[in-house]
Amino acid sequence: MSDPRPRICDYEGSNYRTEFWENKDRNYEDRVERVALRRLLPVGGKRLLEIGAGFGRLSSEYAAFDQVVVMDYSLSQLQYAQEHLGRSGRFVYVAADAYHLPFRAGVFDAATMIRVLHHMASVPAVFEQIRHVLTPDATFILEFANKRNLKAILRFLTRQQQWNPFDHEPVEFVELNFDFHPAYVQRELNRAGFEIAERIPVSFFRMGLFKKLLSTDKLVKADELLQTTGIEYSPSIFLRTVARGTSANNLSAADLFVCPESGGDLVRDGETLVCQSTGQRWAIRDGIYDFKAPLD
Repeated sequence: MSDPRPRICDYEGSNYRTEFWENKDRNYEDRVERVALRRLLPVGGKRLLEIGAGFGRLSSEYAAFDQVVVMDYSLSQLQYAQEHLGRSGRFVYVAADAYHLPFRAGVFDAATMIRVLHHMASVPAVFEQIRHVLTPDATFILEFANKRNLKAILRFLTRQQQWNPFDHEPVEFVELNFDFHPAYVQRELNRAGFEIAERIPVSFFRMGLFKKLLSTDKLVKADELLQTTGIEYSPSIFLRTVARGTSANNLSAADLFVCPESGGDLVRDGETLVCQSTGQRWAIRDGIYDFKAPLD
């Protein structure tokens, strides 16, 4: 029998931090993404879920929240984040996949997912999970890779690429790497119970030529201005959405976690969490809650 689960992109053991960010001159991308994120974040909150946090590149941006749950599928990325962010109770480190979130309903009043959606083979399933763990009127900040960007349009018009950037359906241009049309993202967000409140196009000058001609400071300043235009032809788009409809509000709950397989309660037994409905055991590895696979 085939496994019905969506495919998952796993950065376990990868050199993503050094090879993609630190050694590839992506200071411009990092800075303009922070500009957009700061514009969209609420002034404060109780508990934020950072989905696909990786090595914690943006985790320091959430200082206005009492607690931040730093979640990624890769244990090695979380270990690096833990080394640099510390082990205080303010940061909770969780290894899990976005299709099976190990959290109670309504335990977060905010969530972010940045540079993650492009690895998701089933967007509706992910959005449904995120909405489930958010309180009513919670903020969800999403970044996605924009299929309808200027470079893709030019390549399509000059017959250098086959896929149509104006078609609304996602395109998988490399295995588990997707670009999305803004209309598709809006449709799936609405279906999951989110309302888009603000849109910011980001990273207009990602091409190497711009970086050779202008300093990073000038590129960031120019991007800041273009972010206010609403021109959605950039390679990246940030959205601030609001969770609508009636749902649970468990912000004051003592226990965040439930079994990601059954939704059952978990009881701690030493360095494991035991599911009360199935008996499955989940490891706690040096302060990181590991929900990638049960021990049994």
